[in-house]
Amino acid sequence: MLHERQLSMTDKPPLNRTTCLPGMDFTMSDLVILYHRQPFAEVTENNQTKFVRYKSPNGILPSLQGFFNHVRTGTWIAWKEEKPGETFEPILPAPNNGNYSIRRIGLNAEEIHEFYHVTSKEVFWPLLHSFPEYHSTERANWNNFVKVNKRFAMAAAEEASDESIIWVHDYNLWMAPYWIRQYKPKAKIAFFHHTPFPAADIFNILPWRREIIESLLACNLIGFHIPRYAENFVHTAMNFEDVQLGERRAVGDAFSTHGPALSEPEMTTSLFYKGRKIIVDAFPVGCDPKGIAAIQETPEHSDTVATIRHELRDRKMLFSVGRIDYVKGILELLHAYERLLEHRPELHKKIQLILGCVPAAKGMEIYQETQADIERTVGAINGRFARVDWIPINLFARAIPFEELIAYYECTDICLITPLRDGLNLVAKEYIAVRGGASGVLVLSEFTGAAVELPEAILTNPYAVDEMDRALEMAVDMSEEEACQRMKDLDNHIKKYTVGRWSEHLLEQFEQLSGSIWQKQAVG
Repeated sequence: MLHERQLSMTDKPPLNRTTCLPGMDFTMSDLVILYHRQPFAEVTENNQTKFVRYKSPNGILPSLQGFFNHVRTGTWIAWKEEKPGETFEPILPAPNNGNYSIRRIGLNAEEIHEFYHVTSKEVFWPLLHSFPEYHSTERANWNNFVKVNKRFAMAAAEEASDESIIWVHDYNLWMAPYWIRQYKPKAKIAFFHHTPFPAADIFNILPWRREIIESLLACNLIGFHIPRYAENFVHTAMNFEDVQLGERRAVGDAFSTHGPALSEPEMTTSLFYKGRKIIVDAFPVGCDPKGIAAIQETPEHSDTVATIRHELRDRKMLFSVGRIDYVKGILELLHAYERLLEHRPELHKKIQLILGCVPAAKGMEIYQETQADIERTVGAINGRFARVDWIPINLFARAIPFEELIAYYECTDICLITPLRDGLNLVAKEYIAVRGGASGVLVLSEFTGAAVELPEAILTNPYAVDEMDRALEMAVDMSEEEACQRMKDLDNHIKKYTVGRWSEHLLEQFEQLSGSIWQKQAVG
């Protein structure tokens, strides 16, 4: 049982929204999405606040917004920082005449820091990515984490009817399903886990493992990117005496069943707990090849590509991009590149590594040392090998706008995606989409979720020096014919399993949970 001293049941939600949109009567939402970020960024110009799309390439946000097109009305619940002396509207209509509202949970700076920067990133994140040595509960505030989740749950309970789908996203809101189930026992609750779910022996390091698993077992549907993460969850849940295994089946043709480190030949598709059936699903998010192709057709894109190629001259371009994080394997990649320059002096001045390292958000103290190590390593390699007319590594310590990123992909001969652990990795899929079946080489870590979808890439173990060296050598020396064939096979996969297909798959699951709303809307 959950600890009652931490999770008091005395404060039930009023179950009626007291603040409605101006000029609108309140109606229950058919779809309620809980995600820690708002769907749009807020920008203030001339004392006027407006919503704009995020500049960073986060494809999941527009994908989630698209689900509201399949219902009559919906609500997106996120947090909003409450600054001293400032007020904000807790409920706003979505921009561009969307058929949903945005409901903001006000959190002060201290609550955000403890909930997100400390408890989520210093306690949960290391274990999710199988780095127990980085895990620490010293500064954790579990009660604050529960309180924030509880506020999300209360807001969801006020917005949703018993027929609605309440869709919770990611580990930041692990405890929300438990509270939603208390407030609305008949609720249809879905959860999608965007990060890896670790093996049971790693997850069980958490002091609150039973509370978290019991909360997830309050869901009707739990989704993961790949079967391995789903199986890890099932094995962890089986520590509960009352959990029974349901159906098992072979994994679909989207996944490799043998070979890559995260392969699974079959998976559990349902569990039973306290008389309820819980669907367990594995379906990875895809990219948007058509949207990427549209960007490539613009004059601005052509100009950027021409500029990059002029600056490269005739050098072969190696490219890697990712957020600064110890799980991303950036240092391991840099050391492998350094060894390549050592062993292959004939490549000097003929290749160039462009490394995009997106700084962590403010307040993320845990990543400052990683950033310093990356900058020192880049400086040491450039200091060792640079010449007047050649710098081996160009480091971009900034977020690269998505349109600019597409141009870099188009100029990239070898894309290096080698995290030590990653839930999926959309960068790999975006690179494939940009190449469109033309020549190009993808080097991909076996420990990304995407690796079990993309076996035609050069798969490598970033923990093993010899394997990283082999992968880089193979990429540099690969023939044009082989590179084209591999890229065509990769392109066929990502065009079949797009972000649109991910949405269709989940809509099918939602119809099974609450068919009356979704089917009725589809007919209308």
